[in-house]
Amino acid sequence: MQPEEPGGLMSNDTQKIVNKAWSFAHLLRDDGLSYMAYTEQITFLLFLKMAHERTQPPWNHPPIAPVGLDWPSLLARDGEELETHYRHILAELPKRGEMLGEIFKKARPEIQNPATLKRLIVDLIEPESWLEMRADVKGDIYEGLLAKSAQDVSKGAGQYFTPRELIRAIVDVMQPGPDDTVCDPACGTGGFLLAAHDHVVRNHGKSLDRDQKRHLRENFVRGQELVPATARLCIMNLYLHGIGGERVPVRSGVDSLASAPGDSDRFSMVLTNPPFGKKSSIQIVNEEGELQTEADTYERQDFWTSTKNKQLNFVQHVKTLLAVPGSCAIVVPDNVLFEGGAGETVRRNLLQQFDVHTLLRLPTGIFYAQGVKANVLFFDARTAREEPWTEHLWVYDLRTNKHFTLKRKPLRRADLDEFVACYRPGERHRREATWGPDSPDGRWRAYDYEELAQRDKLNLDLLWLRDRSLEHSESLPDPEVLAAEIVEDLRAALDAFQVIAKDLESSSARRS
Repeated sequence: MQPEEPGGLMSNDTQKIVNKAWSFAHLLRDDGLSYMAYTEQITFLLFLKMAHERTQPPWNHPPIAPVGLDWPSLLARDGEELETHYRHILAELPKRGEMLGEIFKKARPEIQNPATLKRLIVDLIEPESWLEMRADVKGDIYEGLLAKSAQDVSKGAGQYFTPRELIRAIVDVMQPGPDDTVCDPACGTGGFLLAAHDHVVRNHGKSLDRDQKRHLRENFVRGQELVPATARLCIMNLYLHGIGGERVPVRSGVDSLASAPGDSDRFSMVLTNPPFGKKSSIQIVNEEGELQTEADTYERQDFWTSTKNKQLNFVQHVKTLLAVPGSCAIVVPDNVLFEGGAGETVRRNLLQQFDVHTLLRLPTGIFYAQGVKANVLFFDARTAREEPWTEHLWVYDLRTNKHFTLKRKPLRRADLDEFVACYRPGERHRREATWGPDSPDGRWRAYDYEELAQRDKLNLDLLWLRDRSLEHSESLPDPEVLAAEIVEDLRAALDAFQVIAKDLESSSARRS
């Protein structure tokens, strides 16, 4: 779901609340609070308000938050007493209960002005009956705030935000059903999980029985997110959409690559966009809620090879999460397709042991981390056999001669229509290439396994279209796109040098 800007196609009531929420965002922005931090504070207050509403008629549920640490206790206070009490609540609630523990894990009070805090409580949150709102209305409001947070790239929020139009297209071809279990081991704010849930509701909602409805609410999605602040946004996003029961659907604060999944941690579908970058160290969250790296790299018996490339490790981790049969769509940067050594080992095993049937080459300019060159790799888990499971890899090139920017020319769902049509969800055996001798500009073609296996290092960086920008200067991307790509290349080079420097430092320390 793509959040609407004010003035978009929303109901008047939703529009009113969205405008009010964004007016507070701008107010706090002037006080130095980022959209990400503002959205996080809204999360705390919204959860306490809805937890209180649950205790009132007609719901009459037992309280989630203890008396004295709840919504009425905030309403009853003003001034410095309110700010002090708010800090006390954020310090105490992480110690109480599973849902409270995850929502308020490592929570920090960012609003320093008691008058502003009071206005948020009294003017924005209190007047609305949030539980009575439709889930899609609450979702529109919250997704709008998350979209603003993602644009706040100076604070790093964008790295957790996958373009919603891309997510919609991926989910449309994956076609999750009501009996699936969907996992995202790097779930960010929950875009893939929500889109999968919405797909089932939209396509199967009228035919679901009671058990399927419960499964959809409580067990359909599972996520993991390293950063607690981002995980709480995801949990709240799911909660506002009516997803989640006694069991919290998202785990936070633990590196999902650090250990093998348990026997019960197998899923029929994995949809994920792991973090970009080539940081090789294991990451943990320290007492302050910030990322901290340790020198060790991942050593797992269920991996095909040990590597410091985090994206290759995510590919290996994802294959361990899949049940048989199971299907996966994972966003990967270009280096996963062509890197030698461990990269070749991972690709060779993946093509042999899994049915790697589709590769979508993504254009630049669609991620908040500008200049990123990424792809979506689609593969299925099958029972073991001697011959390779991959017979044909179908490739759709949405990158060559395509240029997008976040503001002037953003990616739209319609830009992916041809890919979705070529993919043929549910009938992949009927695929037909659009590229051939008579159609050299076709963006969709297949490669046989034998052809791939003969390529140097089993390189899957497959190109066949003529790049017009190399022939005509007027076809060059916008200067902002070129500049962003240069910056991204420099950052990648800097990351590589930093890895080398850390390795040299560690080797020096061991020798001394």
